[in-house]
Amino acid sequence: MTDFHTPSNETGFHLRRATERLREGLFDPVAVRLLTARESRLNKIIDRDFQKLDQNKATHLCICGAYGQGKSHSLNYIQDRALRENFVTSLINLDPREIPFHDMRRVYHALVASMRFPDTDTSWAARWRVFAAGLPHEDFEDRVAPLLHREMPHLFRSVLTAMAQKTISLSKRQRGTKKHASYRPREFPYLLSRALTGDVVPVYRLRHALKYRQVDFYKDESLTCKGAEPYLQMIRGLGQLFQMMGYRGWVLLFDEGESISQVRVTSRSRSYQNLDLMLFPEVPSASVYPVFAFTDDFFQKVNEEEYDRVRIRNEEELPYFEKNYARAWTGLNRYLLHDLSAKEWQVLIEKLMQLHASAYQWQPDADVQREMTRRLSHMQGQETRYRLKGLVDELDLAHQVQILI
Repeated sequence: MTDFHTPSNETGFHLRRATERLREGLFDPVAVRLLTARESRLNKIIDRDFQKLDQNKATHLCICGAYGQGKSHSLNYIQDRALRENFVTSLINLDPREIPFHDMRRVYHALVASMRFPDTDTSWAARWRVFAAGLPHEDFEDRVAPLLHREMPHLFRSVLTAMAQKTISLSKRQRGTKKHASYRPREFPYLLSRALTGDVVPVYRLRHALKYRQVDFYKDESLTCKGAEPYLQMIRGLGQLFQMMGYRGWVLLFDEGESISQVRVTSRSRSYQNLDLMLFPEVPSASVYPVFAFTDDFFQKVNEEEYDRVRIRNEEELPYFEKNYARAWTGLNRYLLHDLSAKEWQVLIEKLMQLHASAYQWQPDADVQREMTRRLSHMQGQETRYRLKGLVDELDLAHQVQILI
């Protein structure tokens, strides 16, 4: 077996951690990078799309395949590459109960909560404060403020402006007056950070924070967001703001995309509309790159929808569907997954043996590889992550036997 060549920053600690996470059936950036099958094909897709974004051309990607064929693995691989190539990323699992796609406020909240930056673990709110504090006043007024005004809903524009400014200082005497009873400077950062992440914040308390943070335009419009469009607009606006901050854009990764079709009819209708607006926005944005993982039966479900129905039972709701999405989505960019061949699994076994050997400083022999192949044959039909877990268990046993001998 050949020696395992890894990048210089991937030390024994990183390799052991990657192996331990595989042993638990979890994803690890190092393992994803080193064990991805057909990575040359996936890299071509990523290279093509990243190049489009750099050329100011909007694009998206749909990863399609059955359960266990590597959709989640592919999403993690794309996230790892995006972070290494100076993109901000967010990866979430869509769930009808916790993150339903028809509720764009909760989707936006989840995207912000899972946000990762290439160069820091700092939260988005803290990162924004640092960036804004380092800007000269004229730069904020001439470059940043117009972007906020043009691209973002009034609520988020007001909040971001407030976070970039200092709280008005009041004397002890002023604080004791009834006029300034709402002056609670310690509370303001908390309220603003929550509002920025999409949490529901009492409007009257938010107004106080905006007032004392010297946001003079906050009264011009409502400080509430209704429907999906404000949050979709905010997502596009954040992507452009990230580019202004020096990043290449925002990569949005959605796992379990098939859950969109696993809800009641009215929710499916709104979800399809949201998906359509994200994949094919009326105003294309090259600052946001959405990537969805779907099982094949999702598109079958879309094809089977009864688009000729006029209205649903509740007359206050919109028409069942405003258009036939099965026909509208003919321009989807798809990356199709298939089960790995026996030859590809052998290559993956060799890579896994090399990873384990480098992590724990030992040398598996040909007998170990044969036992791993035999173990693999008994795990047909299982998800890839569980097959990898079983193969790591086999390597652990072989390693322990070698130590005892």
